[in-house]
Amino acid sequence: MYNTNVTNARANLYNLVNMAINDNEIININTKNGNAVLLNEADYNSLIETLYLSTDPEYKKSLIRGLNTPLEQCIDEGEIEW
Repeated sequence: MYNTNVTNARANLYNLVNMAINDNEIININTKNGNAVLLNEADYNSLIETLYLSTDPEYKKSLIRGLNTPLEQCIDEGEIEW
Protein backbone atom coordinates (compact mmCIF):
# COMPACT_ATOMS: atom_id res chain seq x y z
CA MET A 1 0.00 0.00 0.00
CA TYR A 2 1.30 3.39 -0.98
CA ASN A 3 0.68 6.20 1.54
CA THR A 4 0.60 9.88 0.71
CA ASN A 5 -1.04 13.05 1.94
CA VAL A 6 -3.72 14.90 0.02
CA THR A 7 -1.39 17.72 -1.05
CA ASN A 8 1.04 15.28 -2.68
CA ALA A 9 -1.85 13.26 -4.11
CA ARG A 10 -3.26 16.37 -5.77
CA ALA A 11 0.12 17.20 -7.30
CA ASN A 12 0.70 13.60 -8.45
CA LEU A 13 -2.83 12.45 -9.24
CA TYR A 14 -2.04 11.26 -12.77
CA ASN A 15 0.88 9.13 -11.53
CA LEU A 16 -1.13 7.75 -8.61
CA VAL A 17 -3.99 6.73 -10.89
CA ASN A 18 -1.52 5.00 -13.19
CA MET A 19 0.02 3.19 -10.22
CA ALA A 20 -3.44 1.93 -9.24
CA ILE A 21 -4.33 0.88 -12.79
CA ASN A 22 -1.03 -0.54 -14.03
CA ASP A 23 0.49 -1.91 -10.83
CA ASN A 24 -2.65 -2.76 -8.82
CA GLU A 25 -1.27 -0.49 -6.13
CA ILE A 26 -3.66 0.61 -3.40
CA ILE A 27 -3.15 4.29 -2.60
CA ASN A 28 -3.96 5.54 0.91
CA ILE A 29 -4.50 9.30 0.88
CA ASN A 30 -4.26 10.96 4.29
CA THR A 31 -6.05 14.18 5.25
CA LYS A 32 -6.63 15.94 8.54
CA ASN A 33 -10.30 14.90 8.28
CA GLY A 34 -9.62 11.20 7.63
CA ASN A 35 -8.26 8.96 4.93
CA ALA A 36 -9.41 7.88 1.47
CA VAL A 37 -8.34 4.94 -0.66
CA LEU A 38 -7.70 4.92 -4.40
CA LEU A 39 -7.77 1.58 -6.18
CA ASN A 40 -8.36 0.43 -9.73
CA GLU A 41 -11.87 -0.29 -10.95
CA ALA A 42 -11.34 -4.04 -11.41
CA ASP A 43 -10.21 -4.43 -7.78
CA TYR A 44 -13.13 -2.31 -6.59
CA ASN A 45 -15.62 -4.38 -8.58
CA SER A 46 -14.12 -7.59 -7.20
CA LEU A 47 -14.49 -6.32 -3.64
CA ILE A 48 -18.10 -5.31 -4.21
CA GLU A 49 -18.92 -8.68 -5.81
CA THR A 50 -17.29 -10.55 -2.93
CA LEU A 51 -19.27 -8.52 -0.40
CA TYR A 52 -22.48 -9.15 -2.31
CA LEU A 53 -21.90 -12.89 -2.57
CA SER A 54 -20.92 -13.20 1.08
CA THR A 55 -24.34 -11.82 2.07
CA ASP A 56 -26.15 -14.68 0.28
CA PRO A 57 -26.49 -17.49 2.86
CA GLU A 58 -27.01 -20.23 0.24
CA TYR A 59 -24.02 -19.15 -1.81
CA LYS A 60 -21.92 -18.98 1.35
CA LYS A 61 -22.93 -22.56 2.28
CA SER A 62 -22.07 -23.69 -1.24
CA LEU A 63 -18.60 -22.14 -0.99
CA ILE A 64 -17.96 -23.77 2.37
CA ARG A 65 -19.08 -27.17 1.01
CA GLY A 66 -16.73 -26.70 -1.92
CA LEU A 67 -13.83 -25.78 0.33
CA ASN A 68 -14.45 -28.88 2.45
CA THR A 69 -14.70 -31.26 -0.52
CA PRO A 70 -11.62 -33.51 -0.79
CA LEU A 71 -9.71 -33.04 -4.03
CA GLU A 72 -10.25 -36.71 -4.91
CA GLN A 73 -14.01 -36.07 -5.07
CA CYS A 74 -13.69 -33.13 -7.45
CA ILE A 75 -14.32 -33.40 -11.19
CA ASP A 76 -11.30 -33.01 -13.46
CA GLU A 77 -11.50 -29.68 -15.27
CA GLY A 78 -11.16 -31.47 -18.62
CA GLU A 79 -14.49 -33.22 -17.97
CA ILE A 80 -16.43 -29.97 -17.57
CA GLU A 81 -18.53 -28.87 -20.52
CA TRP A 82 -19.06 -25.14 -20.77
